[in-house]
Amino acid sequence: MTADEPRPAEVPADDPVPSPIPAGPTPITPEQSEPGRERVPRQAEKRTKRVDAVARAEASGQFGAPGPPLNRRNPFLIGLTGGLGVIVAYGIFLGLRNAASILVLIFIALFLAIGLNPAVMRLRKWGLPRGLAVTVMALAVVLLLCGGVVALIPPLVTQTGQLVENVPDFIASLQRNETVSELVQRYDILEKVQSAVNAGTVTNALGGVVGGAKLVFGTIFNVLTVIVLTIYFMAAFERIKNAGYALVPASRRDRVRLLTDEILTKVGAYMVGALSIAVLAGISTWVFAMVVGLAYPFALAVVIAICDLIPQIGATLGAVIVSLIGLADSLTTGIICIVFFIVYQQIENYLIYPNVMRRSVKVSDVAAVTAALLGVGLFGVIGALVAIPMVAAVQLIIREVVNPSMEHK
Repeated sequence: MTADEPRPAEVPADDPVPSPIPAGPTPITPEQSEPGRERVPRQAEKRTKRVDAVARAEASGQFGAPGPPLNRRNPFLIGLTGGLGVIVAYGIFLGLRNAASILVLIFIALFLAIGLNPAVMRLRKWGLPRGLAVTVMALAVVLLLCGGVVALIPPLVTQTGQLVENVPDFIASLQRNETVSELVQRYDILEKVQSAVNAGTVTNALGGVVGGAKLVFGTIFNVLTVIVLTIYFMAAFERIKNAGYALVPASRRDRVRLLTDEILTKVGAYMVGALSIAVLAGISTWVFAMVVGLAYPFALAVVIAICDLIPQIGATLGAVIVSLIGLADSLTTGIICIVFFIVYQQIENYLIYPNVMRRSVKVSDVAAVTAALLGVGLFGVIGALVAIPMVAAVQLIIREVVNPSMEHK
């Protein structure tokens, strides 16, 4: 190239070199000419990945890859879950209602086992193994019940026989009474009694006798069941406690153990207080029967002591039995018995019971009376049985758990 010829223009380094424009139409690639062919490798790749995932799941022992979760906001799923919940709740309610009597017996046996456990622990401190200590306590309870029955059977048989022997003389004395004869003739009492005695009334009377027999045998069965369950609970008491403590987190187990042991101690103290009140009632009845001159004073004292252990109705039941025996002796003696038991029950309910519970369970007088009334009104006999221990447990939890947490806030 000579100096006179013009030089071509230099292209800057940053500017790309323009590609030559081919002559003729632009060529079409195979991918553009056949769009369906590019989907085939992608579908094959997805299928391969799915097969690999299933293979890995099978190799790990699972049943394939999990599917997408259910939509918990689905109206059908919500309604179905709610309906199943209602059915399960109703089934639980029916089960509890049908097993209510058995559950009550289990609860009473467990309560008695908790109350008798301090005595078992005292025997263990004296060197007896737990099995032997439980056997001693069980024999003591059985002997106590047998002693009460033996004390009651002779006077019951004697009084029943005297009543049967005295019925003809009693009817004859009524017939000789002019006032009674006049009332019988004026109101046609004899004809009404004869018309009332028919097949229907005899059937009802027999039904009442059968029902009474069922009640007696049912009561015996319930008492034996409670005794057997109480013995089993006393024998396995430590294992039951340890199983319950194992359900508590380890960080709180020691504190829960201490609080629970204190509550169980208060239940035992309540049982000792209840026994003390029952013994005091029996001694008072024995002294009263000796002063008045009632027959079988020791048997009547045993009746009052045993009945006084039954919450809500026990003291009244024992008072009715002794008052009827007093009325059988004479009208004056019966009235004196009624007045005595009315006065004594008021003293026991509002003076002796609160003071004994305040000393044994550390519950105030107002709390003891209020708890007993509320327990009877809400849950009957069971409520009266557990009212005082429940108040003591609530006071302990408030003092040791609730109040400290309030102080730290």
